[in-house]
Amino acid sequence: MPERSPQLHPGAWWLWALGLGTAATRTTNPLLLALLVAASGYVVATHRSAAPWARSYAAFAKLAVAVLCVRLAFTVLLGSPIPGTHVLFTLPELPLPHWAQGIRLGGPVTAEALLFSGYNGLKLAALLICVGAANALSSPARLLKSLPGALYEAGVAVVVALTFAPHLIADVRRLRAARRLRGRPDRGVRGLLQVGLPVLEGALERSVALAAAMDARGFGRTAEVPARVRRTTAALTLGGLLGVCAGTYGLLTAEGGTYGLPVLLAGAAA
Repeated sequence: MPERSPQLHPGAWWLWALGLGTAATRTTNPLLLALLVAASGYVVATHRSAAPWARSYAAFAKLAVAVLCVRLAFTVLLGSPIPGTHVLFTLPELPLPHWAQGIRLGGPVTAEALLFSGYNGLKLAALLICVGAANALSSPARLLKSLPGALYEAGVAVVVALTFAPHLIADVRRLRAARRLRGRPDRGVRGLLQVGLPVLEGALERSVALAAAMDARGFGRTAEVPARVRRTTAALTLGGLLGVCAGTYGLLTAEGGTYGLPVLLAGAAA
């Protein structure tokens, strides 16, 4: 298997994955969404390394399937705002009080409602898979090393966010292997309940420990920086992050297409 991912900047992988995710949020065509998912899966299969964090793609794919199933289940049980004429089946409907108007439990399930929920759930699933591809291809350590010193405060916070998912996947594999060696179940609801809490605690503790180590070693700090420069840097950093968030949100919504790209470019420049 070729290993070309170490030669590519980890930020490039995130930009590529975010580009696929942005394209996924702009359409509900199942064919286009399937092509985006297939493209991300092929790139991950041919470019990921043997590191533990590179195995997180399968976990994100399972999470995406779970999200799609939950969205369809909610549509069947709670109904959908999309009216339909082709009734597939009818569930027993529970009467609700008058203050819960607009909400129903059970009732008729139409094909139009299922298709609407399925298309939107598939869109979210494709977005999760694209994020999983970025986690599997980009090394968190290399990505953090590439952050400029001006992003010191934001960089320490980003450490926890970027390393939580890779540590989570590594802890799941480690604990499941340990339970198998001890002859204990590692699958099913019982195994999930007994593994879930230690995994969450371990992944969060390791991420916070890494952030604390970076802070203790002075990550991103520079000596004798004038106060005016520090204030200007902090203002530009905060404004830039807000601009990137607002511009990204504008690009992901149909109403913000006019201002999304300029705000995103302005935030990136800041």
